[in-house]
This record gives sequence, C-alpha cells and structure tokens, in this order.
Amino acid sequence: MNSRFRRLIKHLWLDQADTRRAIGPATLQRLRDAVSTSERRHSGEIRIFVEAGLPLAYILRKSPSAQLVRQRALALFGELRVWDTASNNGVLIYLLLAERKIEIVADRGLNDLVDAQTWQSLVARMSGAFATGRFEEGLTGALAGVSSLLEQHFALASAQSNRNELPDTPVLG
Repeated sequence: MNSRFRRLIKHLWLDQADTRRAIGPATLQRLRDAVSTSERRHSGEIRIFVEAGLPLAYILRKSPSAQLVRQRALALFGELRVWDTASNNGVLIYLLLAERKIEIVADRGLNDLVDAQTWQSLVARMSGAFATGRFEEGLTGALAGVSSLLEQHFALASAQSNRNELPDTPVLG
C-alpha cells in the first residue's frame, strides 16, 4: 500500500472525538492551570494545540510527515497569533495525534536565544510519552521545558506581572 494512501487513512480516520478522548476535560483543565501558573513566572505566552489529524490539504502534499507536522505547526502559530506578543516571546506546543508527534514553535524573541539543539532535545524527551499514548505526560513535560526556557530568558521581577495576551486554555482541533 502506498505511503501517501496510508497517511490519508490514518489522518482521516481520527476526528475531534479522538482528540477529546485523548485530552479529556480534567486533562484540559490541568493543562490550562499549568499554562496559567507558568505565565505568572515569566513574560512569555504559551499556547497548546492538539489535533487528531492533518487537514486534507496537508495530507495530499508529497512532503515527509515530519515536514508536514512542522508546516502545520507554523501555520497554527500564525492563525492563533502566537507571534503577536509584546515581547515576541510566544510559544506554540503542537501535538498531532495521528503521528504522535510534537512540534514547538517559538517566536523570535525566545528562538533567537535558544539554540536548535536545545529545542530538539526538548522535543526528543517528550517523544517517548507520545509514542505510548501518554499525551498529558508529554504535554506537561513540554510545557515544563518551555516554561524553564522562558523563565531563564524572560523572568518577571518580583513586583512585575505578566499581562495575559493569549488564552491559556489549550485548543483541541
């Protein structure tokens, strides 16, 4: 069977109900609370987006899966306006259930301060959790890693507060 056809079936087989089963209401609330808590310690903004499968326009492309996941994460980074923060330090954590892959996209304010190896290492540490379906554990680990980087580079002073520029609740697509 052709790999593009297998990709098509895998992505179209899953839907929003699968996303909601993987990230139930309690998990969604815990993730929202973790983002909220994190953002009280730095000036960055974190968004989480979980999607069951890629839209058809992505599936039909002749690109490798890893490239498609990255392209989708970059598109969502723009659509969710993660790039539009005052300090250019927004971060998108994107999980694609069909591939059990994570992508992290950081705006230039943070990305310019963090080398590619650090980002790759962070994603690699989460891969095991996603590969075995431990989505909350993987997302929580990714959030902790991103939070640590934001605290290192954009920590808030004791009297300072983070103006919440983006919603904290993860998006389930």
